[in-house]
Amino acid sequence: MAVQMTPDDASVDLEEIEIDLFIEAMLRRYGYDFRDYGRASLTRRVLNLTRRFGVRNISELTAQVLHTPQRLEEVISGLSVPVSEFFRDPLTFRALKTQVFPFLASFPQITIWQAGCAHGEEVYSLAILLTEAGLYPRCRIFATDMSQQALVEARKGIVPLGDIRQASSRYLESGGGRSLSQYFHARYDLAKFDEKLIENVTFARHNLATDGVFCEAHLVLCRNVMIYFNDQLQRRALQLFAETLVRSGFLCIGDRENLHVHADVPFEHADKTLPIYRLRRAVDAP
Repeated sequence: MAVQMTPDDASVDLEEIEIDLFIEAMLRRYGYDFRDYGRASLTRRVLNLTRRFGVRNISELTAQVLHTPQRLEEVISGLSVPVSEFFRDPLTFRALKTQVFPFLASFPQITIWQAGCAHGEEVYSLAILLTEAGLYPRCRIFATDMSQQALVEARKGIVPLGDIRQASSRYLESGGGRSLSQYFHARYDLAKFDEKLIENVTFARHNLATDGVFCEAHLVLCRNVMIYFNDQLQRRALQLFAETLVRSGFLCIGDRENLHVHADVPFEHADKTLPIYRLRRAVDAP
């Protein structure tokens, strides 16, 4: 006997079908792979896009995505999560300064990868602490994101002045040794960071779901990005970071993330109270 679905059940099932078709369209038309993103958070962002595009449902959004490639960047921007703040989680930044910077200082040239850099808040925060530690001139920093719009905003380094005022106390808690005002110029209600902070930064598009290793790094930061991935994509990203890092290199993730669910990945806690890990053995690319 066939099970009769209620209208509510049919609506939920239809939405899941529409999401599947949207994901397939993004993959086959543009090469963006969202199959292993957390379904609940991805669905919320897709529904937000339907409202932004003024369409009635996900199917109509999919049709627009397929037939109006000029709006692709708007779609990618809506699907990414460019939410961050300067010196977010100050204890983590302080630990980077006290535990990781001495390791970085042992190398004549330092390579750092900031994966999922959003609008650049953490890139500028890290550059400031590296400058104060005297390490910045030796650094090459790759700041990547899948959203071109996010990268454009990050390069500008222009933020609401209120964000800087709120960040001042976090800067000091992070081990900052000067005044944060030394690193930006204020005009009206906006602040622009000193461009010297990004002289050694390369902003580039990179998709953790599909792209591969592109550098050898001493430190990788990917904070509060993997919380939007399912287990399979998390494991892919972690393997990518492991293949990127030099022997005994460091990985810094978000406070809401942990590696305990991935016992097979080659990282060990550098500080058990904070989300900072160290590569524990060499990794061979598959």
